[in-house]
Amino acid sequence: MSFIIEGGKPLSGRVETSRSKNGAVALLAASLLNKGTTTLKRVPQIEEVNRLIEVLESIGMKVERDGSTITLTPPTSYSLETINKAAATRTRSILMFIGPLIHHFNSFDLPQSGGCNFGTRTVRPHLWALQRFGVAIDALTDSFHVNHNGLSPATIILEESSDTATENALFAAALIPGTSVIKYASANYQVQEICGFLRALGVKIDGVGTTTLVVTGARDIAIDVEYTVAQDPTDAMFFLASGIVTKSDLSILHAPIEFLEIELAVLEKMRLTFSVTDAGVSENGITKLADIHIEPSELIAFPEKIHARPYPGLNIDNLPFFAVIGTVASGMTFIHDWTFEKRAIYYTELDRLGADTRLMDPHRIQIVGPTHLRAAEIICPPALRPATIILVAMLAASGRSTLRNVYSINRGYEDIVARLQKLGASIEAHTT
Repeated sequence: MSFIIEGGKPLSGRVETSRSKNGAVALLAASLLNKGTTTLKRVPQIEEVNRLIEVLESIGMKVERDGSTITLTPPTSYSLETINKAAATRTRSILMFIGPLIHHFNSFDLPQSGGCNFGTRTVRPHLWALQRFGVAIDALTDSFHVNHNGLSPATIILEESSDTATENALFAAALIPGTSVIKYASANYQVQEICGFLRALGVKIDGVGTTTLVVTGARDIAIDVEYTVAQDPTDAMFFLASGIVTKSDLSILHAPIEFLEIELAVLEKMRLTFSVTDAGVSENGITKLADIHIEPSELIAFPEKIHARPYPGLNIDNLPFFAVIGTVASGMTFIHDWTFEKRAIYYTELDRLGADTRLMDPHRIQIVGPTHLRAAEIICPPALRPATIILVAMLAASGRSTLRNVYSINRGYEDIVARLQKLGASIEAHTT
């Protein structure tokens, strides 16, 4: 699929924040813990979700879809011999199946994960976390071999505050009777989402929203449960960035504000004019929401380096948007993407649209602005957020742009073309 964009036009109107990709895929993995029926509501209809559903169905889960509602009914027993390897290898989220599956099998193999391609993403934090519970994991060329001789509660010290490693540790602890402690845990939105879901399953968790989680595991979970996926901060950030670079008058509704406050603080220093209005709490009772209204603004570069940190810092998935925002800000924007070896290199693709980027090393890049963005034809980078910022830049670039092979974007953003069209963007999707 390709996107054809006639750029250089301001957007206007109101857009509802979509539901969380990272929350949804973690909830699909968590459904493996439940012997009862799990009904997930407001699940984003994206490719990452599709791949995990294909995997779940291939191992025996009955999956029924009714629009954005997914009902998951587990079998008497799962079979990994029939796993859909093609689907599993197209998503890194398959890693999160390890934590739940250790409660079904003492020994099993799982295909190696795929997903975004931006350098070495070690799985050691997962391995080390689960080892404490008595699990051994061998990372082979094309698979993970997992085995254990029984699971015990444990105190886990995460040497990296990884979102997915924290979730895997939660999945392990949830069905181990006794008290487990996860220290230096991620407190990010998808982790809070999983804590909310596990609580709905009867698992006691203290410390939600902090870096120390105390889990009292259950011996068995067999509950018919309904749970609604919360809003996605990176979806809200996409529309914030799109409105900023197109100098638009735009409202982003029901944004998960606690996971955007640092980003907005940085943008305030860059002289963005905006207002924030309380919009209540999401259906999970945890995620606070707000409506964000932005106005056309003349930005200046942020005077310090912009870098991500574990929550409550600037979100790692929101960092790339500051590269494209930097193209319309006066001065030099300095971004330090320390987490991944190659992701900052992808930001240089903005040069093809007229940006002025200066790559200092694989982690650090300068963007000099403002520049006049112009149309181009580009093949999507094989990573979600770098691909998305190319789309944002094309919305601002004068002329007709083509963005080819947009699977990377469709992995994480729901119905993006129609939502942009409603805001006045000239964009069409073409299948070739």
